[in-house]
Amino acid sequence: MTKEPNTRLSDLFGLAGWSKGELARLVNRQAAAMGYPQLATDTSRVRRWIDTGEVPRDPVPKVLATLFTERLGRVVTIEDLGFGRHGRAGNRQSADGLPWPPERTAAVLTEFTGMDLMLNRRGLVGAGAALAAGSALSSAMYDWLQTDPALATDAPRVGDPFTADPVGFDRYEAAPVGSQEIEALERSVEVFRAWDAARGGGLQRKAVVGQLNEVGGMLAYRHSPHLQRRLWGVAANLAVLAGWMSHDVGLEPTAQKYFVIAAHAAREGGDRPRAAEALSRAARQMVHLGRPDDALDLMKLAKSGAGQETLPRTRAMFHTIEAWAQASKGQGQAVRRTLGEAEDLFVSDRGDVPPPSWMQLFNEADLHGMQGLVYRTLAEHEPSAAVIAQRHAKEALRMREDGRQRSQIFDHISIASACFIADDPEQADTYARMALLSIGENSSHRTWDRLREMYRLTGQYASYAKIENLREEIQQALPKAPSPSAKGKGRSAKA
Repeated sequence: MTKEPNTRLSDLFGLAGWSKGELARLVNRQAAAMGYPQLATDTSRVRRWIDTGEVPRDPVPKVLATLFTERLGRVVTIEDLGFGRHGRAGNRQSADGLPWPPERTAAVLTEFTGMDLMLNRRGLVGAGAALAAGSALSSAMYDWLQTDPALATDAPRVGDPFTADPVGFDRYEAAPVGSQEIEALERSVEVFRAWDAARGGGLQRKAVVGQLNEVGGMLAYRHSPHLQRRLWGVAANLAVLAGWMSHDVGLEPTAQKYFVIAAHAAREGGDRPRAAEALSRAARQMVHLGRPDDALDLMKLAKSGAGQETLPRTRAMFHTIEAWAQASKGQGQAVRRTLGEAEDLFVSDRGDVPPPSWMQLFNEADLHGMQGLVYRTLAEHEPSAAVIAQRHAKEALRMREDGRQRSQIFDHISIASACFIADDPEQADTYARMALLSIGENSSHRTWDRLREMYRLTGQYASYAKIENLREEIQQALPKAPSPSAKGKGRSAKA
């Protein structure tokens, strides 16, 4: 017993709206349904969990995680409840339970994906949680990311009390796998990644989460160091994809958790550049949600923890994300300096070292696409930047290869938005309609968010007949109800 309130449990208890007696009855009922009919708790015990930080014994934390997950419509883990695996509770935990020890990563991964799949099966896709601030994540993970992983302890032992099997959802049974199975998993990542780039994250997110859940089970078996390292790489790649797909459909707190899991998995596999790239995804998410300062905190951590083996092209990508955050703050001079460094890094990459699979989608077209987005964002503060934005976005569009439909939509919207800012409604109308041609075939909520931003810019031209018609078409293309990410944007702005 800590004698200190469990602030995490208290906050979630307040959100759930239960009385203490009601929660006690629900725990007993849920425990019986999960195979623990002997469990009996009462109001006074619930009060001690909340007010004095008493940590209940197994299986109560797992029962509570299931109850809060169902009640709140989002994934709630044991750590979210303030019950650390090593007896820590409440406000003694760092932000988001970070950093957890190496032997916990596979268990956290499996538990979180299992809860996510449970929500998916029941049609609950709410994201009613606050995003952790970038500064909080950075401070919690800084020392952890700088150290080298201990691969000798990276896989939990089967039967370890701290890696007890989560109850209430499916779990892949721990079993050894060979190189052929891992090669098949690596190929599946490429298929999922190509699908995401083409059609957005909505249609395949559940499949990726399910695959990641199975890999978490595989990691519970101790393989040879070489195979274990490759499995951690698969886990990191799938976690980044699960996070990106979750972000793409507006499940922002879920996405952030996957990015953090991906960083942990990459580090356990000894791949510091991959861990840094996972954090850079979280930074891009922050910029999208209107939190550029948090993004800059995360990018500072990503760049410092990436290690000397990080290729110039990867560093160039990091710089474009940093520049986007700077553009959101209207820092034109910093934007130009940072993008200049990005260009220098990109051309300095001689290609003599093959890029990792997760960097192959960042090519010259993507560099121009990010520059177009950055300057289009800066144009809100410096209208003269709109012309530069058009040039880069058009070059990106020209260079895009087939299968990158979502990126093409973003390019069209960037050009159209920049044209509106540059007082060129005729050309803006042309490119806006190009975006509308394919946006309905894409499941990306981020394309809808960018379309809403462009719609705002059409307001000053509403008296033009052609633009009036365009505005009507945009309204028809957008979902009738606010998207999850639009809701998340509103909550984040207050956080």
